[in-house]
Amino acid sequence: MNTESYPQLRIDLGKLKDNAQSIASTCADSGITVSGVVKGCGGMLEVCQAMLDGGCESLGSSRIDQLKEIKKYDGRIETLLLRLPMQSEIDEVITYADCSLNSDKETLALLNQSCKRKNTRHKVVLMADLGDLREGIWYLDDLVELAMFVEFELERIDLHGVGTNLGCYGSIKPTKEKMMELSDRADAIEMAIGRPLDIVSGGATSSYPLVLNQEMPPKINHLRIGENILLGRDLKDYFGISMPEVHSDAFQLYGQIIEIQTKPSYPVGELFIDAFGNKPEYVDKGFRIRAIVAIGKQDFGDHEKLIPLNKEIDLVGSSSDHLIVDLTDDQQHYKTGDVLVFNMYYQPMLHLCANAEISKVFISPE
Repeated sequence: MNTESYPQLRIDLGKLKDNAQSIASTCADSGITVSGVVKGCGGMLEVCQAMLDGGCESLGSSRIDQLKEIKKYDGRIETLLLRLPMQSEIDEVITYADCSLNSDKETLALLNQSCKRKNTRHKVVLMADLGDLREGIWYLDDLVELAMFVEFELERIDLHGVGTNLGCYGSIKPTKEKMMELSDRADAIEMAIGRPLDIVSGGATSSYPLVLNQEMPPKINHLRIGENILLGRDLKDYFGISMPEVHSDAFQLYGQIIEIQTKPSYPVGELFIDAFGNKPEYVDKGFRIRAIVAIGKQDFGDHEKLIPLNKEIDLVGSSSDHLIVDLTDDQQHYKTGDVLVFNMYYQPMLHLCANAEISKVFISPE
């Protein structure tokens, strides 16, 4: 009998360090520094250390609690708050984030007031919206005006740079043209304040192909990379980019089979809605050998973002706590109690890492 704890998420720290090293080195060749983004892994300190060991110069997260744990772990680590600060967390931002992304004048003034109370300083990167329509300032004049406000009126806030976000909400692809737009905005700010900015942050993993293809404008000197270090899958599968040096299996999910039965593949009775109010479509393949794995949507989100290592099995569907798998074409002859292994895309990793009920097993570098 298998007595290990399941579901289980195995995390290979050696592979994560390798990924960070490869990406940070490639970026360094183009004069670009990398902030390792750790929100996707719940800010796990073991993963944070692997990123730092691989050459990331700072660590970023959208969650202040994760930055707090990083600072408690090692106060020397440079931290970056990736989500615009909430006014309810201003003091915590100043305490636990060395730098934050910003776009709001009132929030910036509150950050300055907190710095005065704490007798400290704080760096900010102003965000420009180049079309993805999430955070950031749309009009160039407004961006320059805010930059001058920070530079000349907020005595405890350091204008560290300007940045943008692409490919998250609006699905806009980072292109050389978009990066030139950001470069032009940086030039306009530098002209207005009379000095060079420290960083021009050109986005996240989706901007990395421009580095690989040597198309990134020289003004861009910073990227915020998470998925490509953690999973290395999006650029390979969605962009068609070959990166053999980047591991795509540093995170693996192990789930235990709790039932195997031969059943119809099409539900029997009057079809209505599922547990989430949806009306799924079903395909009648006749009777099939089906397994239930003890893990579900509340653990991984969308089962279609899981990738079985065994290519002979198919993921049929899932509910809150159950994953249904078709074993009919499999030659391994699983039995109840056996374990199935899955690679994954970003969404399952995000859910699994944040779920305290999922056992975490770290594989140390050899």
